[in-house]
Amino acid sequence: MNRLNTTSVSLAVTPTVVSTLFSHYLNRKSLKERPTAHLSYDGGLHLIRSFLDFASHHTVEELQAFTSQWVPHPQWVKVDEVTIPAENLTRSAELLARELGPDGIRRVGGRRWWQWRKSKSSLQAEWIEMRSDANQRKKSGDPGKRVMMYIHGGAYFFGSVDEHRYQMQRHARKLEARVFAPKYRLAPQFPFPCGLQDCLAAYLHLLTTQDPSTIVMAGDSAGGGMVVALLCVMRDQGIPLPAGAILISPWVDLTHSFPSVAGDTSFDYIPRSGFHHKPSRAWPPPNDDDVAMLQDEAKRTNTQAGKSLKSSELEEKRQPPVVAKDKASSGEQLGSVRVSTDMDQFLSVMIGGELVTVKDQIQVYTTNALLSHPLVSPVMQPTLGGLPPLLILVGGGEVLRDEQIYLAHKCANPAKYAPPAGMLTDRGRELLQKYKPTDVQLQVWDDLCHVAPTLSFTKPAKYMYRSISQFGAWALARAQKTGIEIMDDDDISIITSSSLDTEVADEDRKQDEETKRGRQTAPGQIGKAGDPLPPFKKHMIRQRVTRHGVTLPLVQESELPGCSMEPTAVGVIKEGPIKKWMAAKRQWDSRYSAEKAKVHKKIVKDMARGLQDLGPGERPPPSALAGRRPIGSDLAERRAKSMGLALWSLWGSKHDEATVEREQKADQQPEVQAVTGDEGRGARSFGDIEAQQPSSAVADGTSRNRSRRRTVVDENQTGTDPVNENTPVAMLLDIRREKEASGAGMLSSNYVPETGVAGKRPFIDGIALPFTLKKDAKTASMVTLNSAVTPGTSSRSMSPAGSRMDASGRPDPEDASKAEQMLASRTARPDLESLMAAETVPQVENEKEKGGAAGAS
Repeated sequence: MNRLNTTSVSLAVTPTVVSTLFSHYLNRKSLKERPTAHLSYDGGLHLIRSFLDFASHHTVEELQAFTSQWVPHPQWVKVDEVTIPAENLTRSAELLARELGPDGIRRVGGRRWWQWRKSKSSLQAEWIEMRSDANQRKKSGDPGKRVMMYIHGGAYFFGSVDEHRYQMQRHARKLEARVFAPKYRLAPQFPFPCGLQDCLAAYLHLLTTQDPSTIVMAGDSAGGGMVVALLCVMRDQGIPLPAGAILISPWVDLTHSFPSVAGDTSFDYIPRSGFHHKPSRAWPPPNDDDVAMLQDEAKRTNTQAGKSLKSSELEEKRQPPVVAKDKASSGEQLGSVRVSTDMDQFLSVMIGGELVTVKDQIQVYTTNALLSHPLVSPVMQPTLGGLPPLLILVGGGEVLRDEQIYLAHKCANPAKYAPPAGMLTDRGRELLQKYKPTDVQLQVWDDLCHVAPTLSFTKPAKYMYRSISQFGAWALARAQKTGIEIMDDDDISIITSSSLDTEVADEDRKQDEETKRGRQTAPGQIGKAGDPLPPFKKHMIRQRVTRHGVTLPLVQESELPGCSMEPTAVGVIKEGPIKKWMAAKRQWDSRYSAEKAKVHKKIVKDMARGLQDLGPGERPPPSALAGRRPIGSDLAERRAKSMGLALWSLWGSKHDEATVEREQKADQQPEVQAVTGDEGRGARSFGDIEAQQPSSAVADGTSRNRSRRRTVVDENQTGTDPVNENTPVAMLLDIRREKEASGAGMLSSNYVPETGVAGKRPFIDGIALPFTLKKDAKTASMVTLNSAVTPGTSSRSMSPAGSRMDASGRPDPEDASKAEQMLASRTARPDLESLMAAETVPQVENEKEKGGAAGAS
């Protein structure tokens, strides 16, 4: 078979492109109201599916080399590469070892092998941002207060920052942020926990230049699962958490225990039987029977003075990958068996009434014994509370949707979805009691595939990117306690349609016009993707989203298959998925038996030559490169340029380039839109999450003029701010005392002025300014005072400083002069007791006493 390169891939997928073109036209009526109604989406979906099928007949190394090739970026995107210092890698290894604990270290096979790297190889990361944003930052001297740390997907074993850059640059443009993307090590050469250590080191490096309140994390597929695992490690180890996280189709259950994995796959491109590849030195690794046979042959080779077996002889000696055990005894009901927690045991499952032991490794990322580890499958965490706000995007047609929906509900309600009591350790029970629920916005997109933003040139992806930027801006605004301006490019962000999609395009145009007029385009519509966040209810915003970006309420938990599973069934291998995997495994073993025998012959040579020793107590997984390095071997990395990936990236960047050109032609006056005060009420405050590990928030003090923009602010969307129009005066005074006791009272370069008890009147050096912020909104203090005080004609001014105002609301010249003198002398702000005792403070008279005094007179 041809090598995996641009030419071979083009020849392989061209028939798919042509057949999709004809089938789309012939079946366009049946595709109506589905994402595949758009030819660009339908063609992209079949293209990825065809590519993955073609790649499965090549080795893992070929797929890795193809997807990691250098890809050029557009001139309007700025890319800088940085090296993560060694001290960050050392620190991340220490934290990860502490999180794993002694038992976890034993299960992964030691503490040194996963820290090993190739010679002359260091951890690299890329900074990606719009060049115009970079130039503006350079002019203003702003280090950047919007950073997205993005972890790319690829089933943990393929993909790269280069391959995903066309998606990252879209996130950077929409959020006007800098994207920080680590180039972490990939399985099977570097299995769990190698990649986790790299990503943790990258975040630690990011903290040396950025405040955590300026960071949002994001990841797709395996990258999304990595983000959840990272957040749990950081939460438990006291590392400052970011402002929020965005999970795009996260892969969080490597045991495939949820129902959707065994269901229909017609709307997704993930292989229904898992990932299988042509045998190579890296994958699949030999099972235990193979290893024993190969070790014996290596010893015999050395004793026979260089005589070795032929490939045909090795093929005859190779052991079968699956061994059938005795049938279950009478009365024993085993639909499935929990994944083994011991590295010395195998995975067993009941198939057709027969207990079958699977000796071959199923997932590329880790061994079968670790599939249910909480850092491998985060749904197995004892609790997912105590995390920053999450946006979880789920494709309604993807095979992993049930585990993603379950993840969202477990974050928001850790107690309800806790593991069975018998599986919880003392540490797990402690964490479950310690952490509060996590605030989650869950969006399930009708019939969309896995990681739909991959098809960035399609209309559903456009709305997904819009939701991501809106949530990211809200999380940053909430953490930094300031407004965040983002692009509002609906009028200039246009997805072109094919001539075959005329009917679909007309329908989309009609939908957009109806939405702009404020009309409902679907029964039960509650908004549009990218709208300001609605109030949180029980720590959740639950939305269903159509292909037109219309948001609807999501069905109840009881109607969701992923939320209806028994707790004991989560993380348990099921018969359906394992049967499909075994059937495909037998096909590949039969088709590529000669290639596998050649691989085994090479393994025998390496064993006879001798492998480098890792030291006592180190037992790396069979696929780990650290444990199978021949003595004196050179494992230097080499990269090439990919024309195929460059064309795919160009296709993915086309929409961004056109939007940037339209933006430059649009008027330069920014359109600013303020978020209402009801946005996102009901979620936890960022300060509450910060209390888990101290960190300082930095406010965004700079903004620049761009066309088509709107401002996203946090106005108590989470509902945890204690101050509102019903807050008693006594509580307001207590809050004031707490602020005075904790405030430093000193100005700095990034100083944010303090405000009064209602959070509206700003103070500078103790002086209350004669105006309130957002005067059109009623403040808590003004509502309280207006309801309790009825000033007479001779009543004194309500200003705490006793300042006099003229009819226009301007301060008296004498007061203004006095204020300037106080500012010049930096007079300290008076404490609360002195202020309340001052003669100029208005006294509220009791209505009964006032009436009695009037009667006595």
